[in-house]
Amino acid sequence: MQKQYDSLKLVKVENVGDFVYKVSLNRPNKFNALNMEIWKEIGDCFQLIDEDPDCRVVILQGEGKHFCSGLDLGGVSFLNGDNDTDDSARKGRNILRTIKFMQKQFTYIDECSKPVILAMHGYCLGAAIDIATACDVRVATKDAVLSVKEVDIGMAADVGTLNRLPKVVGNHSWIKDVCMTARHFSAGEALQFGLLSRVFDTREEMINDVTKMAKLIASKSPVGVQGTKNVLNYARDHSIENSLNYVATWNMSQLFTDDLIKASMASFSKKPQPPFSKL
Repeated sequence: MQKQYDSLKLVKVENVGDFVYKVSLNRPNKFNALNMEIWKEIGDCFQLIDEDPDCRVVILQGEGKHFCSGLDLGGVSFLNGDNDTDDSARKGRNILRTIKFMQKQFTYIDECSKPVILAMHGYCLGAAIDIATACDVRVATKDAVLSVKEVDIGMAADVGTLNRLPKVVGNHSWIKDVCMTARHFSAGEALQFGLLSRVFDTREEMINDVTKMAKLIASKSPVGVQGTKNVLNYARDHSIENSLNYVATWNMSQLFTDDLIKASMASFSKKPQPPFSKL
């Protein structure tokens, strides 16, 4: 691994070969609950990966028994009465800055040019769903337990779930059900309503299958794959007309790539995809 990842202590980055990186939340003794340190490291990690030419696809998972048990309530300063001497205006500004900082760390996942495949198991609570909605592909084991938990601690989710989930799942009745009750729901239910694309019997089976998927994607032209993610994300947030204009402008320069000729020739001759230059 490149040295720039050495500063990460609670997020582990592994090169599993063939341009695929595995990123693991690495606080298993706390069920990967998120304090501000690991929160920042998630953002730092995906900023580094975005610029890393040796990575084309990311697998995101959690070490230990659970993917992520949500927010570490003891590890977020504004929830612990810090700055009690400040007046309400200054407290409010401090909270605003903190929330925007926390939002941005997960937005770095969404904005990362490399596809991010999320593999969940065990508890996937609260902030875990914020992370999930920022990823490109989501799978889980059949024993995964999911919840939009924030209502149970007296707040509205504010770092991505309520904003991205309606774009991920089209059933607003179900979204409001799980968000306002804060109830647990199964991987099977998440699959039924479109939050997940697959459910696996075991974690080992899930990781093996996801690794195959990641390596298949990584074998494709990085110009084509990264362009596809970029255009799909733009289309999600804009009208069809604007999105058609956007992809036309995007391809105005990107179609001059050598990847187009190489990939086309391999496809027409029914041969494996050729090696592509780093991007």
